[in-house]
Amino acid sequence: MPEESKAKAGKPAATQPVTYADAGVDITRGDRAKDRIKYLAQKTFTRNVLGGIGGFGALYRLDLQKFKSPILVSSADGVGTKLKIAFELGLHSSVGGDLVNHCVNDIAVQGATPLFFLDYFASGKLDPEVTEAVVSGLAEACRANGCALIGGETAQMPGFYQEGEYDLAGFIVGAVDRDKLVTGAEIKAGDVLIGFPSTGLHTNGYSLARKLLFEVAGYKASQYVTAIKEKAGAALMKTHRSYLHVIQKLVAAGLTNGMAHITGGGITENLPRILPKGTAAQVELGSWPVLPIFEHLRELGQVSQDEMMRTFNMGVGLIAVIPAAKFTRAKALLDRAEEKFFVIGRIVKGEKRVQYT
Repeated sequence: MPEESKAKAGKPAATQPVTYADAGVDITRGDRAKDRIKYLAQKTFTRNVLGGIGGFGALYRLDLQKFKSPILVSSADGVGTKLKIAFELGLHSSVGGDLVNHCVNDIAVQGATPLFFLDYFASGKLDPEVTEAVVSGLAEACRANGCALIGGETAQMPGFYQEGEYDLAGFIVGAVDRDKLVTGAEIKAGDVLIGFPSTGLHTNGYSLARKLLFEVAGYKASQYVTAIKEKAGAALMKTHRSYLHVIQKLVAAGLTNGMAHITGGGITENLPRILPKGTAAQVELGSWPVLPIFEHLRELGQVSQDEMMRTFNMGVGLIAVIPAAKFTRAKALLDRAEEKFFVIGRIVKGEKRVQYT
C-alpha cells in the first residue's frame, strides 16, 4: 500500500499541538518538586561535595587526609513493598530513613564510613508535596549518618505506576582504610555472637507480613491489633534502624571480627555471609526477646520456625562476632554507651552454617 494510502487508512493527525503534559508528564510540576529537593539535599552537603544538585554527574572529593589507603564500599537497595503501607496511610516521611539506614548498615558492617548517597524516586504523576516528604526523610537520615545526599533521579512515568504510588531506591558509597576493613576472615570457633535489637521488620518480609495481616486476618492498616498492642500499620512502619554509631565504636576499639546486617533472608541466610569455611554459628533461640509483631505473624499463618528465621529479622537487626578474649571489654564499652544487646550464641567448628539450639 502506498505511504499516502497508509496515512489515510490510519487515525487522523492531532488537530492541536500535543505537549509532554498531554502525555502525562508535567515538566512544570516536576521542576517545582526538584526545587524543593535541591534545598533539602544541600542541607546535607559537606566540604567534600563539589558543585550542586542538577549536574549530569554528582562530584565528591575523597579526603585523603582521613583515608590513607582507602577502599570504596558501595551498596544499592530499595524499600520494597513496605511502600504499600505508606501509600495506604499517606505516610511518606519515614521511608527515606528506611532506605538510607538500610544502605548505611550494609557498608558499615564492613567497617566503612558513609560518604554520599544518591536516590531514585519514580512515580506515574509527580506530587511535589509527597516528593518533598520522601526526600526530607532521605536528607534527615543522611545528616544523622554523616553522609551527603548529592544527587539522584526523579522520574515521571505515566501508566507505569498506579495513581498515588511510587518507587524508591538508593545507592550509597563509603570508604574504609585497607587495614580497618572488616571481612569476617578472622572469625574462629569460640567467638561470641551478640545481637542488637531491631525496631521491627525494618525493610524485609513485607510481602508475607501484608498477606498475613491484611488478607488472612483481614486487618486494616489503621486498625488497632490487641495482640501487638498497636495499630497494624504503625507496627509495620517503624523505621529501619541505623547501627552505624555502635558499629563505629566496636570497629574503632578493635573488638569485632565480623558483623552481619540481618535483612532479607533473616539470620539463617545473612550470618553465613561472613563465616569462614569450617565454621558455623550456633544461635540460641530464646536468648533475645522476639517482638510481638513476629509472634503474631507466626500465629496468623501457622508459619514454621524455619520459615520465620529465613524471612524476618525476628527482633535482631545486627549481629557482631566478638573474640572471646575481648568480650569483657566489648560489654563494658556497650554498657557505657547504653547500647542494648543480647548474647545469642557462639561460633563453632562445622559446615552447617547456622545451627539453632
